[in-house]
Amino acid sequence: MAPNSIHWFRKGLRLHDNPALQEAIRGAGTVRCVYFLDPWFAGSSSVGVNRWRFLLQCLEDLDANLRKLNSRLFVIRGQPANVFPRLFKEWKISRLTFEYDSEPFGKERDAAIKKLAMEAGVEVIVKTSHTLYDLDKIIELNGTLISRLDPPEMPVETLSDTLMGRCVTPISEDHGDKYGVPSLEELGFDIEGLPTAVWPGGETEALTRIERHLERKAWVANFERPRMNANSLLASPTGLSPYLRFGCLSCRLFYFKLTDLYRKVKKNSSPPLSLYGQLLWREFFYTAATNNPRFDKMEGNPICVRIPWDKNPEALAKWAEAKTGFPWIDAIMTQLRQEGWIHHLARHAVACFLTRGDLWISWEEGMKVFEELLLDADWSVNAGSWMWLSCSSFFQQFFHCYCPVGFGRRTDPNGDFIRRYLPILRGFPAKYIYDPWNAPESVQAAAKCIIGVHYPKPMVHHAEASRLNIERMKQIYQQLSRYRGLGLLASVPSTNGNGNGGMMAYSPGEQQPGTNNNNNNSHCTSVAAGNGSGSILLNFDNEEQTRPSSITGKRERESEREGSGEKDPTSCSVHKMQRQSAEVSWDG
Repeated sequence: MAPNSIHWFRKGLRLHDNPALQEAIRGAGTVRCVYFLDPWFAGSSSVGVNRWRFLLQCLEDLDANLRKLNSRLFVIRGQPANVFPRLFKEWKISRLTFEYDSEPFGKERDAAIKKLAMEAGVEVIVKTSHTLYDLDKIIELNGTLISRLDPPEMPVETLSDTLMGRCVTPISEDHGDKYGVPSLEELGFDIEGLPTAVWPGGETEALTRIERHLERKAWVANFERPRMNANSLLASPTGLSPYLRFGCLSCRLFYFKLTDLYRKVKKNSSPPLSLYGQLLWREFFYTAATNNPRFDKMEGNPICVRIPWDKNPEALAKWAEAKTGFPWIDAIMTQLRQEGWIHHLARHAVACFLTRGDLWISWEEGMKVFEELLLDADWSVNAGSWMWLSCSSFFQQFFHCYCPVGFGRRTDPNGDFIRRYLPILRGFPAKYIYDPWNAPESVQAAAKCIIGVHYPKPMVHHAEASRLNIERMKQIYQQLSRYRGLGLLASVPSTNGNGNGGMMAYSPGEQQPGTNNNNNNSHCTSVAAGNGSGSILLNFDNEEQTRPSSITGKRERESEREGSGEKDPTSCSVHKMQRQSAEVSWDG
């Protein structure tokens, strides 16, 4: 007798490259595709309206694509553990399939469902497709000698009428009422004044975007990337990050389309590893998190440095609500809240400002805000990225931070990005738009914006705050330096007198101060920005992000050399540094 199957959608909201879905259909008499939506969760969670809208659009698109195959999506209200036993009996189910979830919470949930299925006599089939590789196998290889890592498995065929064969989906006349995709209003959201989505959800949109993305043959072949400007900061019609996060787009499909296109334009030459940089960073964070249920916490997290961050709810709220008094930071946070996305360098800037740069607030708090607002935030990548940029793990170059004035000014000298998202500052000339507190009263009056009245004054003195925080972080890392064998640390910069009261920073393997070497020290208007490791908060959207090494770091360092004539030290301070190598070191 042909089995009756359920395919359980979680991530992986697509019909292409979905091996678990194909297993549900293989030889089956009936198949029902289900998605669990807990209405209580919608009202109580910290997930914002943009993320919920994107998810619902993904589900609507998935249902529309299933309809073309004479099937439907069953959106079920309730918790899987409470509902599955009833469905197994009611639908006479003998097979359950789903995509492997590598994250600790997902593994715990899935183990409980497997137990319920076993008790009901239901076969469970799990397939990996949200990551390039089986992460358990990668971890098994950790510490062993391998000469090469084989490419990921090829994507499987898109679900079609031919693959469906004789498998059918029983659909009742009241399917829409019982199992339809709810609206935002039904979930309790007030949508009055909600702007049109900048990022429409769904597999159909994802596949359209990847074709646009790959049309840039010069970029794929040669890494010819346009210089950062104001337009780079805006959402791109080729952006892919939310679609990868929700599984509307297969990472394996992306990988092999990149490979095929590269070989076409480069005449069958082998692609460089950097072509896949975004996907491999994503894979890295998933691997680091899979066996660490405390990955999103500082306490109890074996890879996270315990830093005595300040608890300052008022300062946190100003950062999250775009009221810091620094236009560059506030414009970024406004874009995030309105659209659900910000450029990866903008993510770096606001994350550094919140943590080690200015406010000295825990990365955990920033992670929660991104989880609420950022469409492409997922547990592993979001937590890993925040640990990275706050120098709590992975990345130890704490003596570099972003200037909230010079960095933006270098990227967008005219201030168009700020005028777009902070219209209150629209009347300021470019000279003052990044530091409007320095504008004469007559300029503020002409702009119809008095600082401290219509727009807040800077909430911190950047030069003093960044200098203090670098010293704090230095002391923490000096205390930890005896444990360097655990792989936590890069070299801690010494405080040698260099005539400018600055720090001499060096990385493992460099010549250290006191040895013969040509110092390439340069004055900058802030602590240098370069992180040298490329994309930290991944978004898969801009060519500027694809190479995780020197170019991004160079551009960021250049961004911090702007504005040496600042009137007010609130803007940026001058630190003199030596930095020959930008590579992150994983010791041990």
